Amino acid sequence: MTLSGKSRISGVLGWPVAHSRSPALHGYWLAKHGIDGAYIPLPVAPEHFEQAARALPLLGFAGANVTLPHKEAALRLADTVEPLAKRIGAVNTLVVGADGSLAGSNTDAFGFIENLRQGAAGFTASRGPAAILGAGGSARAVAVALLDAGATELRLVNRTKERAQELAAAIGGPITVVDWAERAEALAGVALLVNTTTLGMTGQKPLEIALDALPKTAIVTDIVYAPIKTDLLQRAARRGNSVVDGLGMLLHQARPGFAAWFGVMPEVTAELRAFVEAA
Repeated sequence: MTLSGKSRISGVLGWPVAHSRSPALHGYWLAKHGIDGAYIPLPVAPEHFEQAARALPLLGFAGANVTLPHKEAALRLADTVEPLAKRIGAVNTLVVGADGSLAGSNTDAFGFIENLRQGAAGFTASRGPAAILGAGGSARAVAVALLDAGATELRLVNRTKERAQELAAAIGGPITVVDWAERAEALAGVALLVNTTTLGMTGQKPLEIALDALPKTAIVTDIVYAPIKTDLLQRAARRGNSVVDGLGMLLHQARPGFAAWFGVMPEVTAELRAFVEAA
């Protein structure tokens, strides 16, 4: 729709940002709800991030998403930060206040849990142990999300054990760190397997893990969405496991920001998924 002088404007700060599907996603919702607004990609190099973020109120922006490599910088920059974002150690959503201040939040945990709830009927975090592959920022968001949702045991498996130990110490809770060499054995008895690494992503090395010990009642999810159906998900589905792809996490994590900037809490539908996949 045609923008007016009263348009609500938001966008995504990243470097690079041309690959982001967020503009297509938010553009879909803006059109669907007939909102006078726009969501634009904002390529900003790391050395200019603070200047760019501080300029958002001056330029009339309602806020912005923050993607790699700026999430930790946004945590330091925001004038106020929600407790969840502090625990995760990153901010991915900025909202401009009436006084021009920047409020930071993290919606990755929300997106992860909502994707599982929509994609796996009957999912509850308390139904059994969860194994998490990886110990980066995404793994931290997933771990916090599962603990807050009632998980009683997390098994954190990472190629660098020290990094996993640091993550476990930082967030606390019932987390066991497992050597990468024992990743297959760590799947015994779990109710959920989550891959947060880049292994299996388009252009990256494959994720090599035997699934023999994984119960067929376990849910398997991969936060990677390029490709949509990773090798891990394909192998898990063939043996009868319920699988949930990573695209839904991207879609659901965008909802709270859209609501804050544009005043409508949007829904994730099959039509939306098809639109974003084709974008």
